[in-house]
Amino acid sequence: MTLVILAAGMGSRYGGLKQIDPMTAHGEFIIDFSIYDAIQAGFDKVVFIIKKENHQAFLETVGKRVSPHIQTYYAFQELDDLPEGYSVPEGRTKPWGTGHALYAAREFLTESFIVINSDDFYGRDAFFKAAEHLMAHPDGDHYCMVGYSLGNTLSDSGTVSRGQCYVNESGMLDSVVERTDIKRVEDHAAYCNEQGEWIDLPANTTVSMNFWGMTPTIVPRLTQGLHAFLDDRGTELKSEYFIPGAVDSFMKAGLCDVKVYKTDAQWYGVTYTQDKEYVKASINHMIENGVYPDSLWG
Repeated sequence: MTLVILAAGMGSRYGGLKQIDPMTAHGEFIIDFSIYDAIQAGFDKVVFIIKKENHQAFLETVGKRVSPHIQTYYAFQELDDLPEGYSVPEGRTKPWGTGHALYAAREFLTESFIVINSDDFYGRDAFFKAAEHLMAHPDGDHYCMVGYSLGNTLSDSGTVSRGQCYVNESGMLDSVVERTDIKRVEDHAAYCNEQGEWIDLPANTTVSMNFWGMTPTIVPRLTQGLHAFLDDRGTELKSEYFIPGAVDSFMKAGLCDVKVYKTDAQWYGVTYTQDKEYVKASINHMIENGVYPDSLWG
């Protein structure tokens, strides 16, 4: 099984390349813990989707550490890597989104895989649940997603965006709707809709943190979906093709189904600069309590 890590984005709100910002005394990053947990769950290959200009930085840091423990590959998300017949509109500099990033790794998606964000700390439970699903469904159209309780994913430093998941009684995903500008409000949360109104959300609302389990059948669908996206919005300078929206469209077309595995794990992420010290303290607390070794890679 393959671990695919979305690491091409620069953290504009965070102010730097947060994917390779040390979180421990040994210089490990959040991404190191995801790889370590994935290995424990049985994943034996990792693919980093990065910008080509960041390749050397990854090679010299996390790549050097993890390559003795897991097969390591790199895919480059480039603006002009588009299906035949399409081109980058003049003036566009913004990447095409996470769906396009996954498309950029298409040559490596030859077996069941999970795809995650590089700057999110998911907790080991998520990797084991996804691995169990993928081992039971190594091919075909039965995907999965690990869902988190909204209250466990908020930042005290500002608003966040989350995919609100609608899950049926069988535990299958019916749809996922992107909610922007979500903030903590006492014992629950609220998001701002297009009319500027604040809508309450319970703290236990299931949300997507971009933790998906898929099979190689996603590759031709991503390509077809990217075609449709570019036909519709390809001339825009800031439009993006996102994985949740792509999967949602595939489900609605009857091309796949998605099993949701709920975890009660606390999610950690550095959305804002102010989040870093809290995340560092939380990770080091887990190390002190034996959840992780003092040095992940020995």
